[in-house]
Amino acid sequence: MVTPESSTKSLTFKDRLVDLEVARATPFPYLIIFLSICAFGVWHIATNVYLNEGGFWQNCIHFAGFALLAAITTSKVDRHGFNTRFWLNVVFGLLVAFSALWVAYAENGVYERTLAKTGLSWQFRPIDWFAGIMVVIGAIELTRRLTGLIIPILVVLALAYNLFLGEMMPGAFRAASLPLDDVLFRSLYNDEGMFGIITTISSANITLFMIFGAFLVVSGASDFVIEVSKSVAGKFRGGAAFVAVMSSALTGTISGSAVANTASTGVITIPLMQSNGFRGQFAAGVEASASTGGQLMPPIMGAGAFIMASYTGISYGTIVAVSVVPALLYFLSVGFIVRIEAMKYGIGTEQVQAINKQKVFAGALNFVLPLAVMTFMLVTGKTPSYAASFAIATLIVVSWITPNKMGPKNIARALALGINTSIMTAVLLVAVGLINNAVTTSGLANTFALMIAQWSQGSLWIALILVAIASLVLGMGLPVTAAYIVLSILAAPALAGMLADGLIVQQLVSGIGDPVAAASFMLVDSPLIAKVATGMTLAEAKTLMSAMPFELAVVIRPTLVDVESMTTFLLTAHLIVFWLSQDSNVTPPVCLAAFTAAGIAKSPPMATGVEAWKIAKGLYIVPVLFAYTPLIGGDIPTVLRIGFFSLFGIYAFSSLLQRYSEGPMPWWLYPIMFFGGLAAFLPLNWLANIAGAVAVLCAIAYSSRRASTLSGRAAQS
Repeated sequence: MVTPESSTKSLTFKDRLVDLEVARATPFPYLIIFLSICAFGVWHIATNVYLNEGGFWQNCIHFAGFALLAAITTSKVDRHGFNTRFWLNVVFGLLVAFSALWVAYAENGVYERTLAKTGLSWQFRPIDWFAGIMVVIGAIELTRRLTGLIIPILVVLALAYNLFLGEMMPGAFRAASLPLDDVLFRSLYNDEGMFGIITTISSANITLFMIFGAFLVVSGASDFVIEVSKSVAGKFRGGAAFVAVMSSALTGTISGSAVANTASTGVITIPLMQSNGFRGQFAAGVEASASTGGQLMPPIMGAGAFIMASYTGISYGTIVAVSVVPALLYFLSVGFIVRIEAMKYGIGTEQVQAINKQKVFAGALNFVLPLAVMTFMLVTGKTPSYAASFAIATLIVVSWITPNKMGPKNIARALALGINTSIMTAVLLVAVGLINNAVTTSGLANTFALMIAQWSQGSLWIALILVAIASLVLGMGLPVTAAYIVLSILAAPALAGMLADGLIVQQLVSGIGDPVAAASFMLVDSPLIAKVATGMTLAEAKTLMSAMPFELAVVIRPTLVDVESMTTFLLTAHLIVFWLSQDSNVTPPVCLAAFTAAGIAKSPPMATGVEAWKIAKGLYIVPVLFAYTPLIGGDIPTVLRIGFFSLFGIYAFSSLLQRYSEGPMPWWLYPIMFFGGLAAFLPLNWLANIAGAVAVLCAIAYSSRRASTLSGRAAQS
């Protein structure tokens, strides 16, 4: 028998569990685990398409399976095989898994016994207590193993806050304590708890898209992405870096992780960029920033679009549609930096490798057709789970007319790979449900929104800075998805309210004719209320809104802002938070995608992080456009106009960051670029936009001419 250490030595234990050849060579326990993983993948597809599994049962089974896999895959195997610690981990995983199933089974009994009693406490039996506590402990411990200490510490603090800590907190953070049985019940059975809304996103959407991505990888679609990027980007100066940008953008459509995107495409693109003449840390920065943008790229957008759709009640298709132009702006911002770097260091196109036509042919249909089918189904209103499942079936059928046929072996590999890559996200989101439950139960979300409103003093700009700082701090210890969930709960409502206040300010300037709506301002302690009906200056309107108590603003907004506008503001707020939550991948001191790229490029990690932060500046520019322009919610001509003029502003700031354009920039060109870029960004101001664009074009033309002049002088000398 071939032992684990004698076959495929380079594979980690986790990778061996999804390697078919290793599984076949070691019938026990690898083969059993491998087949179980495949069956679990089939169950996820079947339960979301054909079976009428109850939502709560589905989520509990989902966690049970992934808890067992997490316990097994985080076990350490010594060179002699499976040791005692491994089997103890198996027992631990089985205990957590069976406890999750018992929680689902016991739900009706808990309700029936509680209704039969006259007391107010929830009637848990000893086995119910054991199973419930075991599930909570399992979620905390497995999350610690997979992601580190930050999430477990937040979970423990959240539980303590509901149990006793809230009573001890001062001021607005003070909250009533709840009995242990109430906290356990809410944690297990509330829609905001462990097996509620957030876990449904994982079981019904994210895991299926992870499996779909794995099918694309096994079918050769990832090779196709690289080769197509070469064929297109290789025609430009610095083409190797454009290969990285394009391939990471396309890979982002099938990948749910910026780090995984960096690792998978970076091993090809980073050496390619270095051979093309780019500096090591710049090459790594380009790959990290482009891979981070993959999470913003429709149609999948990592896990963010699914979570956003669930939280806002806005359709997935709408979220994807409004995200297309912003995503293109981001990748063009990265492309501008690449172009400027290539011009600055005289990098050409001659060293871009020739494309492999066989790989293009093998992966073309397997990539294009399933993705097109899935996108069409999403846009036409089908559920994400159904669209992903149908896309998988399409890929399997189409693959049989390509060299990469998806037969039983490849299907098994894809199912195992998809489940394997979903383990961390699945366990993480169940644990995050405990935080979500504590925040919603205690009212901490409203407290945080009040804090943002008070600290920002009604300034949207300051609020954006506060959210950006919070996202960076959270991102140091949390995966991007978790950071977005926490911030969306805490900050998105406050941002949406401030955006709505901007519309109310416009109404105050023109005067509010509705006597009922105008009367609601009588509760504000300000002499300006006398002008509510007749109108006031913009400064006075802003002063009046800043004087309004937070609680009153929450009541007034629905009376003055229509439902459609409020929905747009809510989506805008969530997109702002989602974009800002991505910055932890590329912003020092903790920037995992940049550090991963630095390892491939063998460049200094922190210097690479700084380089990646500069290249990924679109993560900060585009959210500002969300906040101050109708980029979200505007009609198509308006969105295209904003996107077009924004390109001039983005290029201007890229030039200022690099201190170079199409050629060297003298000092007096800096203010022209700066103010020209700002004018190009001004919302819906034709005169300013055109003037800004002309200023930036003139600066580009001058720098290009200066480069030609300097080049000519160098040739003559």
